[in-house]
Amino acid sequence: MNYFVDFRLYSRPFIQPLQTYHGVWKTREGIIIRLTDTTGKIGWGEIAPLPWFGSESLSEAWLFCQGLKGLITVEQVKLIPDSLPSCQFGFESALEGIKLGHKQTQKTIKKGGVYYSYLLPTGEKVLQEWGKVLEKGGTTFKWKIGVKNIIEEMRIFEKLIEVLPQRIKLRLDANGGLNLEEAKLWLKLADESGIVEFVEQPLSPLKFDFMLKLSQEYTTPLALDESVSNLIQLEQCYQQGWRGIVIIKAAIAGFPTRLRQLVQNYSLDIVFSSVFETSIARNYILGLTEELVKGDRAMGLGVDHWFKDDEADFLSNLWKNF
Repeated sequence: MNYFVDFRLYSRPFIQPLQTYHGVWKTREGIIIRLTDTTGKIGWGEIAPLPWFGSESLSEAWLFCQGLKGLITVEQVKLIPDSLPSCQFGFESALEGIKLGHKQTQKTIKKGGVYYSYLLPTGEKVLQEWGKVLEKGGTTFKWKIGVKNIIEEMRIFEKLIEVLPQRIKLRLDANGGLNLEEAKLWLKLADESGIVEFVEQPLSPLKFDFMLKLSQEYTTPLALDESVSNLIQLEQCYQQGWRGIVIIKAAIAGFPTRLRQLVQNYSLDIVFSSVFETSIARNYILGLTEELVKGDRAMGLGVDHWFKDDEADFLSNLWKNF
């Protein structure tokens, strides 16, 4: 069966630039796609690349969409290459939307029984902003480290944990930006604090063996992120002995069907994490969460507060062009 393809670029500026070890990010850009079958059923999908994390670039995704010339088949979707993981996710999730009759609207899905982890600002700003995030009802926060000097960040961390309520869980995300000695210092501090749920990707993916060893030396768990940015890497890390937490950015990981197989075959301990996608992709990821995640660990999807616009209005205006 042929499916008619329509797509639109989008651009959403952040309230403030997001600083990570990879650099400064000011605007989330992506592509909303709409598939329509011959009976008029519609499925929405989203392509939200993150090239510095290993996915294709936005221009590469755009060229792929343009090359379809308005039509695509299931067979063509299955043949989308692994070099375009965001396209794999976007088109397969849109096809599933048609097949299952999902009604996707511009309204953000309510989180229901899924708990969110909320991303805090980096640096000193976290000391002024954490309370605003707390008002959203979350009890799990994530804070980026490896952005500034380690002594300065540890000083801020110690101030932060003094003021955070005892019920809060804090995740530290280094984006692979620490060296081995820095990672040991952070893990020692995390063990002593008693507030850190896990430390995310302290070392570069090239230092997997060191991270595997660190995971066995400290009480605070480690989680892989950049090391498992796509499904090929995820399987490789499992085969090399990783049995700890893995952070899955589903929107850039590849085909959801492959992801389901890996999680179920290996009983992976996963946390779904956002790439600042809209609710079109996030609604689908929430469905994967309910299907694949065991337990009540918070998912890293609490990022709406980083955008200047109201998402419902943004999507409503975008869809007027369809």
